[in-house]
Amino acid sequence: MPDLRVLVVEDDPVAAEAHRTYVERLAGFTCIGVAGTAGRALQVLARGDVDVVLLDMHLPDGHGLDVVRRMRALGNQTDVVAVTSAREVAAVQAAARIGVVQYVLKPFAFETLRDRLTAYSRQRRAVEAGQVVADQDEVDRLLHPATVSSVPKGLAGSVLDRVVQLLADREGWTAEEVATSLGTSRITARRYLEHLADQGQALRTQRYDGRSGRPKVEYSWVAES
Repeated sequence: MPDLRVLVVEDDPVAAEAHRTYVERLAGFTCIGVAGTAGRALQVLARGDVDVVLLDMHLPDGHGLDVVRRMRALGNQTDVVAVTSAREVAAVQAAARIGVVQYVLKPFAFETLRDRLTAYSRQRRAVEAGQVVADQDEVDRLLHPATVSSVPKGLAGSVLDRVVQLLADREGWTAEEVATSLGTSRITARRYLEHLADQGQALRTQRYDGRSGRPKVEYSWVAES
């Protein structure tokens, strides 16, 4: 089957580039464009060559949900994955009511988006293949897809996203500081930080505190601003 064509809608250039890069790393997906405004997104969608939209909720010329409503009013049924920092329960519920298929909170590790889009792809291809459900359990899984995390062995997706949130909220964290914030050991915190650094999502630098000659390794989030 051909790759699913993705439109990234994000007004922050750094975040947009990160999301585009994430999509291009995924087998079965191709990013066909980036739009920084609601108006530009609707223009691209009008061409009819988009399979799924990665849609930020806060755009300079309108709310993301208004983009979805406008799409539907024009008869465009392209699937939408919300990729946003909007955490209000009302926003999540409103997105679900108008057919947003996934809701991903920023900031996030690459694995989080990979898992969500992979689950979406499986469900979409099952529909296209005309598959039928076997029982109620399968219906429930389709309506409420529980993605199986594919983060590296020994790491938990929920903890990984918490580490990402810490790095995005403040510049410069040591493993000791992350461990204190998470309530984990320094070794555990370091494993998550090293994974993000190895993936190119965190930058390693040296911190000198002036009290000893040995610097500490400091990590900063680099995938998004």
